[in-house]
Amino acid sequence: MELLEHGAQVPDPLQPYLDVDRSRPRHECWVTGHMVAGLDGTAAIGGRVGALSTAPDQSLFRRMRQIADVVMIGAETVRREGYAPIRLSQQAREQRRLDGRSPTPPVAVVSRSLDLDLTSSVFAGAPAGARTLVITCTAADPSRLAAVREVATVIIAGEDRVDPATALRALAERGDRVVLCEGGPRWLGELVAADRLDELCLSLSPLMGGDPLPVSVTPPGAGLRDFALKGTMVEDDTLFLRYESLAQEGGSRG
Repeated sequence: MELLEHGAQVPDPLQPYLDVDRSRPRHECWVTGHMVAGLDGTAAIGGRVGALSTAPDQSLFRRMRQIADVVMIGAETVRREGYAPIRLSQQAREQRRLDGRSPTPPVAVVSRSLDLDLTSSVFAGAPAGARTLVITCTAADPSRLAAVREVATVIIAGEDRVDPATALRALAERGDRVVLCEGGPRWLGELVAADRLDELCLSLSPLMGGDPLPVSVTPPGAGLRDFALKGTMVEDDTLFLRYESLAQEGGSRG
């Protein structure tokens, strides 16, 4: 056991995340989950994640999108949080250009029902070079599917439900090598159950008493997945933890 103590100041909180080598994923592409929770594990307050987020977390959350080729979000989170197209700073966009990537990553909305507000800014405001994606399945309502195709690029991934592995293969075929998943808990749980989560960046807010909803809700019968702590930072009582899958290292506990 080791005692963790406050250490050296971090000039740029994003830099430790930019320094991670995500070029060798275990499967189709590297999947990073980025979530925030209260001290009691709650993932929302009054049904919304944003109410949990502290100022340091909000800043890092927005900037973390620089690492992504695509930002993946479950439909319920899109509805509750009022998602908009990704906005990066001019400096971040320029760095992405220098790295041979598109200036802005698109949003990918995961939805079986396609119960989506197609007039919302996440669709209507998406830039031409980063058109919003909708990942669904063949069981989706045909009329809704046709309407979605008018405003977004559709990916069919699975028959009765959206299958994580099929979805990620489709994204990899598009050239999306780093997928940043911003929730929600049920979709994150699907990724964990499918053993597709390579990295989890978890912010712990210094509060308790939110909704009885955990960071990840795995499907019944899903096995356990082991992760290794790779980094810690703290600012204003908000703790930032970075984990990688132990399978990424070819090891496990026990």
